[in-house]
Amino acid sequence: MLPPPAGSAASPQLPIYLLTGPTGTGKSDWAIRLAQAAPIEIVSVDSALVYRGLDIGTAKPARELRLRLPHHLIDICDPSESYSAGRFVGDAMAAIAAIQARRRVPLLVGGTMLYLRALLTGLAPLPQASAQLRREIDERAARSGWPALHAELAQLDPAAAARINPNDSQRIQRALEVCRTTGRRLSELQRETVSPLAGMPLKAWALAPRSRPVLHRRLADRFHAMMAAGLLDEVRALHRRGDLTARHSSMRAVGYRQLWAHLDGQCDLAEAVERSIAATRQLAKRQLTWMRAETAPRWLDPQADELSWNRDLRHELRRLGL
Repeated sequence: MLPPPAGSAASPQLPIYLLTGPTGTGKSDWAIRLAQAAPIEIVSVDSALVYRGLDIGTAKPARELRLRLPHHLIDICDPSESYSAGRFVGDAMAAIAAIQARRRVPLLVGGTMLYLRALLTGLAPLPQASAQLRREIDERAARSGWPALHAELAQLDPAAAARINPNDSQRIQRALEVCRTTGRRLSELQRETVSPLAGMPLKAWALAPRSRPVLHRRLADRFHAMMAAGLLDEVRALHRRGDLTARHSSMRAVGYRQLWAHLDGQCDLAEAVERSIAATRQLAKRQLTWMRAETAPRWLDPQADELSWNRDLRHELRRLGL
């Protein structure tokens, strides 16, 4: 749940804005248009935008635009690096503090659920990764499949399993690792956390089309546009580097994962495109489900509500003397 707003009338804190929603709903475009007219800076909440070289498939704002309008937490990692929710929280809180020190307002923009949860509810005191235990889990998954390990997790930690897709290998592995290492459920540890935003005046909105078919058409059209813009060549360049594999977190991003499989000879290009579109729809569905269950934003229609949202925020910022 969102942390409660706080701050005394004598020393009001600058607000923090959050614009979330499923992939492909236009969050970045809304944020950019607001940033062109108001004293805000954009903080990305997207696990793919942190990686350099993942540009087309992430719909990354152009570098020239980012030089004019401040964006944070974009292009801060090489694709060979791992970037965790814990690192994200530290980077995001540092960016928020720096933005507010400049008497500007941070606008958090994105839909990576793990990062949003880490900000809104905090991070559990989890053990460090165990390479040996992860190898053992991977070997069992190779024999039995990730759905079988998800069923095992459902016995050990039903609450965690309910939030994890049966084919989400990374999160299943981590949840099982925590259970084996600590003897406690991941879901229990997560309930003991405190939001790093607690006590800060946070306002949140989520973009979501009223019609699911409209969103699905938009996602398909967007992916075809990415392909026309050279997404396959972008993935091919990453594939040719030689130091990346399908197991790197960066290459698990939707679209990249499926095109990587095509370049590995696992499917033809047409099938990779269809798989990418289907995976994008599944991601949007998971994002919507999570946002309805675990956040309390004000819901906005991407086709109808931008003008009033933009106007209201600019008016609020003027009242704050910004």
